[in-house]
Amino acid sequence: MSTAAIPAGTKWWNGGRSPFNASYGKVMMWYFLMSDAFTFGAFLISYGTIRFSVNDWPDPNQVFNSVPFLGHANLPLVFVSIMTFVLIFSSVTMVLAVHEGHNMNRKGVEKFMILTIIGGIAFLSCQAWEWTHLLTGEHVALLNDGTLSVLPTTASSNPWGTHIPHEVMVAALQNTPHEQLANIAGTLHHGAAEVHNTAVMNNTELVNMISNTADFHVNNVGRPAFGSYFFGITGFHGFHVFSGVVINIIMYIKTKLGHFDQRGHYEMIEKAGLYWHFVDLVWVFVFLCFYLV
Repeated sequence: MSTAAIPAGTKWWNGGRSPFNASYGKVMMWYFLMSDAFTFGAFLISYGTIRFSVNDWPDPNQVFNSVPFLGHANLPLVFVSIMTFVLIFSSVTMVLAVHEGHNMNRKGVEKFMILTIIGGIAFLSCQAWEWTHLLTGEHVALLNDGTLSVLPTTASSNPWGTHIPHEVMVAALQNTPHEQLANIAGTLHHGAAEVHNTAVMNNTELVNMISNTADFHVNNVGRPAFGSYFFGITGFHGFHVFSGVVINIIMYIKTKLGHFDQRGHYEMIEKAGLYWHFVDLVWVFVFLCFYLV
């Protein structure tokens, strides 16, 4: 097979769009997102290694079961599902903003960029509530080993010390599986005679037995690694969302001032869109690892 000779001094690529058929800025954005994906991947792999090497890990259905203004209503994953919907919706509006940019429709870009910014701010507000809720110590979590945990994992930052208010305790125990209630009762009474009857006791009787125990206290404050990984990784992702909101605000201002019309294209909106879609995609993996597994 013959090979065509390349004239001396010829270069394969002098810039422009060949061979990637994309501008220099887009290629660099893809390189940045790829390196950022490695960072998130390393964090999540590290989390998974610790998560599946221990047994007494908080149950996400118990940890993330609260909704603003509803208290301990035992609604597993409802609030985080709302957060996820908000972020995905903002990704859709970003797609529409990029589409309007391709059509050189400045008003359309402005409208959908505003909606994207609102979506990002709403997500950050939801995350701020979730963090506050977990850090105030007003949340009781049932561990996989049948014991209770109050977040955060240090008693000094829990305003109740190691004791749980009666109404919060009862709310946490309701709808708990019978076997886990029996385990908690057995732990509290340390083999007392009444514990041998837990198999025939209904859930209401077990809840009363546990909640009426005078010396009830937190048996296990959980794995410190849970709080470290959760706040670390979701905080890192939240920082990316915050950065994306700032970038989108700048893009909106530049659109409003007509800078992209002067350039003759809206490629900067497309670059910002790549970053925003990446942030949304990462959240899917964070949601899977922390809230579903």
